[in-house]
Amino acid sequence: MEELWRSYSRLCRESGAEPQEAVVQQLHELPRGRLDLATQSLTLDTCRVLGALLQKEAQLTELVLSDCMLSEEGATLLLQGLCANTILRFLDLKGNNLQATGAQALGKLLRQNKSIQSLTLEWNSLGAWEDAFTTFCRALAGNITLRQLDLRNNQISHQGAEELALALKSNTSLQQLDLRWNNIGLLGGRALVNCLPSNRTLWRLELAGNNVPSDILRAVEQAMDHNQDREATLRENQARTRVLSKEVRHLREEKSKQFLDLMETIDKQREEIARSSRASAARMGQLQEALNERHSVINALRAKLQMTEAALALSEQKTHDLGELLATAEQEQRSLAQKQAKEHRLEQQEAAERESKLLRDLSAANEKNLLLRNQVDELERKAKSQQDQLFLTRQELTNTSAELKMRAVQAEERLELEKRRSRQSLEDSEQLRVKEVEHMTRHLEESERAMQERVQRLEVARLSLEEELSRAKAAALSERSQAEEELVKAKNQVRLEEQQRLAHLEEKLRLLAQARDEAQGTCLQQKQMVAEAQARANQLGLQVEGLKRRLEELQQELSNKDQEKVAEVTRVRVELQEQNGHLQAELTAQEALKEKVAALERQLKVMASDHREALLDRESENASLREKLRLKEAEIARIRDEEAQRASFLQNAVLAYVQGSPLRALSPQK
Repeated sequence: MEELWRSYSRLCRESGAEPQEAVVQQLHELPRGRLDLATQSLTLDTCRVLGALLQKEAQLTELVLSDCMLSEEGATLLLQGLCANTILRFLDLKGNNLQATGAQALGKLLRQNKSIQSLTLEWNSLGAWEDAFTTFCRALAGNITLRQLDLRNNQISHQGAEELALALKSNTSLQQLDLRWNNIGLLGGRALVNCLPSNRTLWRLELAGNNVPSDILRAVEQAMDHNQDREATLRENQARTRVLSKEVRHLREEKSKQFLDLMETIDKQREEIARSSRASAARMGQLQEALNERHSVINALRAKLQMTEAALALSEQKTHDLGELLATAEQEQRSLAQKQAKEHRLEQQEAAERESKLLRDLSAANEKNLLLRNQVDELERKAKSQQDQLFLTRQELTNTSAELKMRAVQAEERLELEKRRSRQSLEDSEQLRVKEVEHMTRHLEESERAMQERVQRLEVARLSLEEELSRAKAAALSERSQAEEELVKAKNQVRLEEQQRLAHLEEKLRLLAQARDEAQGTCLQQKQMVAEAQARANQLGLQVEGLKRRLEELQQELSNKDQEKVAEVTRVRVELQEQNGHLQAELTAQEALKEKVAALERQLKVMASDHREALLDRESENASLREKLRLKEAEIARIRDEEAQRASFLQNAVLAYVQGSPLRALSPQK
């Protein structure tokens, strides 16, 4: 405490006083916050310096000035300095013989000081000065910080006790009061007992050595016990209220933290849902584009299939025409064979008339030549008509391709409408998917990977189908070219055969036998060619049937894949709806938690109100008990008055008996 010693020395120099050795020594040996000057004789200058020091010093919390033999002026200076002090908690002024001036200074101290909690005034004779003690008691009534007051051996009379009783009625802070070894007596004890029902804070009152009757002491003890119980209940209630307030604050903090955590999780979930919705929208758009591409590819494949079917139909028509041509050629060959047989029979029958009929044979041969030429012309006309039919079929193919293109445009328009509808549905689904969670994103990624794998598989199948279609087209084109070449060959062969037949018919005039053999050889060759053509036609028919079955299988696979895509899309939608339901269930659970928090707050409010009602009930019970106590005290006082009257009557009777007077004249009237 070097600073305290320096300030003391400075104040001594300023006032021109000599520093007191005992004070200097105590300041050097000063423990933290406590200045003990007990049994030290303090001069007036030292009291003045200490008063100025205590007025400004903010380090002392306990000051002991017991048995210092302070003068009235010195005590006044010290107490004036303590009036402005805001740190001191304990003050000991025992055995300083404070008189009227000291009591007035103490009253001023109690009025102005707001920090002293314990005041010891033992052996000071404050009660000997009634006016000064009254001032002290009035200051005590208005004090709100003092907890403990020691007034032992202060010559307090019953008037002083009555003033103290009045002060205790108004005081709301004093808890311990020591009045032992004073002159309070019966009247002072009654005054103190009467003031105790109005004071709820005082729980220790010592009255030993004051000539106070035992019944008053018991009443004081009962009142103190009652105040102690009240103080204990009050402390318990305060402890409970503190615990409840701490719990409430803790619950509020936890609720606020939980609410903040919930809000953060909800914000994170909303952000994740927004990201997942955006990603899902982008992925759905990509899937939609892939589906559109697939639809376009499928439409192209269908168009190609239709083209191949048309080409196959044309090839079938051509094979049918070739078959008809072969049938007509066979019929002509048969007719020629029959004619040749007839001619041969005629030649055998009319061998004798050969020369005469040569001209007719030549004319018949010429006619036959003309007929054959006419037949060749008819065949050429049929070929032209077939070419015209081919041209018409090509025009029909172009028309059908144009119609297919128009249908494709219409299908694209429908796809655009479906896209718009799907976009609208996607927007609606985005609004519904605002509450999705991270599990949905993972599931979507897995489904995306599965869809990508399926898309790759479909791409591979599409490539294989395109390769098969290209191979089928190449086979159809090769077959078509082969059929055209065979037709050209057949036409050339027919022309050559006709020319050969004409040559043979001309040679028949000279060599009938050779012509017959050659005709038979040609007939055999034609039969072989017809059989070969029929076999080729059968092979072409089988190939056409195989291609038709392959086309049907491809169409079935395409329809199955479309159904799988539709089923996958519906499954994804159902999963999205289920996840939306899960999110809604989580939101309902969060709302239930909020409702539970509100219910807990309401329960806390109800508990607080119940606690207040219990406190009010306790106070009402205390008031009723005080009323009963007052009635009992009044009854006890009445009984005591009666006992005092009876004692006075007995005393008078005894005196009368001693003096020898008759007892009847002095007996009390009943």
